[in-house]
Amino acid sequence: MNKKKKKAADSFIHELAAFLEIAFISLFVTTLIFTYIFRLATVDGVSMENTLHTGERLITYKFEYEPECGDIVVISCNSSVRLDDNGQPVIGKGMKKVIVKRVIATGGQTLDIDFERGAVYVDGKMIDEPYITGLTHMDGGAFTGQYPITIPEGYIFVMGDNRAVSKDSRYEEVGLIPVEDVIGKAVMRIAPLKKIGLVS
Repeated sequence: MNKKKKKAADSFIHELAAFLEIAFISLFVTTLIFTYIFRLATVDGVSMENTLHTGERLITYKFEYEPECGDIVVISCNSSVRLDDNGQPVIGKGMKKVIVKRVIATGGQTLDIDFERGAVYVDGKMIDEPYITGLTHMDGGAFTGQYPITIPEGYIFVMGDNRAVSKDSRYEEVGLIPVEDVIGKAVMRIAPLKKIGLVS
């Protein structure tokens, strides 16, 4: 091999090594970002209509995230938490699936639902819910006879925007959600392409 060919081969090997190094670092950083900061989720079902629709893809944010009222969250529903007569959490079996819901009340807040009027109250004030498709008339039985309830610290009460069909904290198979079961806050819709944008 003459010097010219050897120099070309050495240059190619050097460039290939540099490319592979950049590719590896990029893959490593992307993996870290989507493991510890962002995650992808898919909406399954109609419980969040008309805000979200089945099949839509979401980016969720989870790094040091603390749920706040009004946030849309992705949840790993591994347990169903209800309250005993003293207002203490009682843990039961959950749906064992990932669900997407909206945070209605957080730890320390008092929640009341007037199922006849369809109105939801947090800390004594009726909350404005422009995102719902219908009023909250369905009582799923998880806290029947206990309202108003005070949400224990470390838990949240969630509901879907499509109240007539949503299985959420009103129902025994969901109940209160431990904060550690929140996968993240839904911040952006990335599919379908025509609906890309922030979610709220």
